[in-house]
Amino acid sequence: MQKRSRMLIVSLLVLTSCMTILGINPFSQHAKAQASPRVTVAAIDPSLVAGRGAQLSIVQQEAENATTNGTILPFDTSAYTLSGEASGRQAVQLTPGQYVAFTLTQRANAVTIRYAIPDAPTGGGIDAPLTVSVDHNGRENTHPQTITLTSKYSWLYNQYPFTNDPNAGLLHPDWWITECSCVPAFTTPPPTITKPFRPMHFYDEQRLHLHNTYQAGDVVRLTVPADSNAAWTVIDLVDFQEIAGPAPQPEDSVSVTDFGADPSGIRDSADAFDLAIQAAKASGKTVYIPAGTFQVNRHIIVDDVTVEGAGSWWSIVKGHQVTLTSPAPDRSVHTGVGFYGKYAADGGSHNVHLSNFAIEGDVRERIDTDQVNGIGGALNDSTIDGLYIHHTKVGIWLDGPMNNVAVENTVIADQIADGINFHQGVTNSRVVNSLIRNTGDDGLAMWSQAVGGQPGIEDATNVFDHNTVQNPVLANGIAIYGGRNNAVSNNIVADPVREGSGLHAGSRFGSTPFSGSLRFTNNTTVRAGSFELNWKIGLGAIWLYALEGSLTADIEVTGDNFLQNTYNAILIVSDFPVKDLYSISNVHFQDIHVDGTGTSVLSARSAGNATFQNVVARHVGAVGINNCGSFHFTSAGSEFKVTDLGGNTGGGTTGPWLAPWELPNTITCNDRPPVVPPPPPSAW
Repeated sequence: MQKRSRMLIVSLLVLTSCMTILGINPFSQHAKAQASPRVTVAAIDPSLVAGRGAQLSIVQQEAENATTNGTILPFDTSAYTLSGEASGRQAVQLTPGQYVAFTLTQRANAVTIRYAIPDAPTGGGIDAPLTVSVDHNGRENTHPQTITLTSKYSWLYNQYPFTNDPNAGLLHPDWWITECSCVPAFTTPPPTITKPFRPMHFYDEQRLHLHNTYQAGDVVRLTVPADSNAAWTVIDLVDFQEIAGPAPQPEDSVSVTDFGADPSGIRDSADAFDLAIQAAKASGKTVYIPAGTFQVNRHIIVDDVTVEGAGSWWSIVKGHQVTLTSPAPDRSVHTGVGFYGKYAADGGSHNVHLSNFAIEGDVRERIDTDQVNGIGGALNDSTIDGLYIHHTKVGIWLDGPMNNVAVENTVIADQIADGINFHQGVTNSRVVNSLIRNTGDDGLAMWSQAVGGQPGIEDATNVFDHNTVQNPVLANGIAIYGGRNNAVSNNIVADPVREGSGLHAGSRFGSTPFSGSLRFTNNTTVRAGSFELNWKIGLGAIWLYALEGSLTADIEVTGDNFLQNTYNAILIVSDFPVKDLYSISNVHFQDIHVDGTGTSVLSARSAGNATFQNVVARHVGAVGINNCGSFHFTSAGSEFKVTDLGGNTGGGTTGPWLAPWELPNTITCNDRPPVVPPPPPSAW
């Protein structure tokens, strides 16, 4: 008995240590019940982002605003913590027997639960139960449904491209790391590296049909069963929806079940999908995917065809990741479920229309050569509408040259890498009214890459408009790498976690030079600008970066709101080794609201220039302009010049953010200024 007690004490100490690493306070008090339900968008009042972001009939509630007898995790923007990766940088931690309860503000019959549970000691994840019930018509816990949560698709560790093994040594001991400010392989004595090293990507989400359609005022209760095997369960948020029943088969269509597809998901249906597509193309009909779960473990090639489901909550195409016996010509070592156009080298696909179904992948590790994306290839004159894409490597990765694809009304969640990437020569295309959440790289990206020493092919005249991007674990919410005449407008970007910003334009990753114009218009970022591990500085809510060439195109930032910025609102930087080679100029900021900065409104760490007009700021934590230029600090002033076009008002701890004494190029450089946590945003 004494030995068993000692083992229990040791186990509790280990659990307490792990909880502390993740930002969980095992000794904090339980939260008090909340008085009323609170609907938010990106964890803030919806009125602050009115007219921006995706409108998908989703009502979002944060767990920290709900009623609970669990523990509200403290606000924290740090990487490698459960709070840092949570929406709003807070969540609720439950132990077995505890609950969190959400009061409905309108009718709902479906929920999406964003959660985290522990990993297995050796990696690979665990499964654990969660009970969902409803307090309805004065009765508590009616219609309980127990679902199985999993951490098999979360918990990555270590250096890029990461591993699922929490006990692994450094993947790249010859890389400099910030933890010791050294290169471990060339350091004597070698540094001690704590394991697990850099745990991340904690969260996943699960969707559930409720038994009934419930009314405003009913309470949806999430309870961790008392006998749960998970030491803790963290609930971040819940999306509530009222979804329609499955759409009937359209006229002039063929069903995949007519060709042997199995809606129970037991048998592989890939061949049946191929046969249905062939028959539909021959007869000019649509392919229909009825309600059900269909197992597909490889790519479905689509060209000149319409594939339509009964709704993304009803028609689910789900697959296992399959290891190939030998690498494919594109160097993939795995395959899995995905709808792919023909590659551009093979002529690309045309006239493809995919709508109203879900793609559920099985990707648990990042292998950049693997083509295990939800949608891929080249799709010309095509549409992607109303899809739900989950657990693939990248939700949608399109390789050009290709022209005119529209992605609309789509949800992409829990990806190992990007949400959507327009790669190398995608033109006249758009992503509109879509939700991208919990990606392992950029949420939305345009990448005009030069490959294999060949000239790059520009992404041109594309638009990302009215999308919501939440919680990219690595990199940026929306990133543009080179290209011509592209636009980013009316989006919401919230809570980037590590080495990225809300909005980013960078000459990097082999991109083409920027040409023509690049416009960031009427976007809102919230709690954006993460800590850059290598530079050991905070990034801006918008980050302009010259690494492989100067940025000289017309960059216009107009009507954007930068809210509760962790560090700077605006960062303009050339990488230090090339600071005397490349500059950033011809940048124009107009009609901007900055509500709270941990440091400055503008941090300039490059040669170049920018104009500012009607930029209004408040709650600024440091000097308004942190102007380091190219770090030469000559008597002529900074190499970066600021032009005041009028209407720039407000400030913070040091007075007006744009004061006459700072103009045009006064050196105000503080390489790593102290950070003053900004308050939550409020109405202007």
